[in-house]
Amino acid sequence: MVYKQETLYLIYLSVYICSMKIIIINGPNLNLLGKRETKIYGNKTFEDYFKDLKSKNPSYSIDYYQSNIEGELIDILQEVGYTYDGIILNAGAYTHTSIGIGDAVKAIETPVVEVHISNTFGREAFRHQSFISAGAKGVILGFGLESYELALASFG
Repeated sequence: MVYKQETLYLIYLSVYICSMKIIIINGPNLNLLGKRETKIYGNKTFEDYFKDLKSKNPSYSIDYYQSNIEGELIDILQEVGYTYDGIILNAGAYTHTSIGIGDAVKAIETPVVEVHISNTFGREAFRHQSFISAGAKGVILGFGLESYELALASFG
């Protein structure tokens, strides 16, 4: 069988895109989405949103990790920070307090997109500070759960 050069390029491109390995890492209290402060965070659980996100984006291999413990978030960043193609990180309240998570983001090779469901600049003043942003590829905030899909698109 003989393929045109354009066809071979598209086959190569689809193999490359399909092989993009992304992980979403969520921090404290994000396991309570759908129950917690629904006026800010909405009624959908992250697990339901994650299923939808994966089905809408079959060309990505997307994993998910959540922890309420700062050290565990640092451990997972270090574990995946040299083997994944991208990390979407919503460190929750640790964004504003954790120098350790910020340092872990700077230490790894995998690009990180910092994500927040709410517009943190429209909330309390302490939420305006991020120890992660300086080491991140970019920051997306204020678009609800769709912030994750926007972050995913930034890797494509």
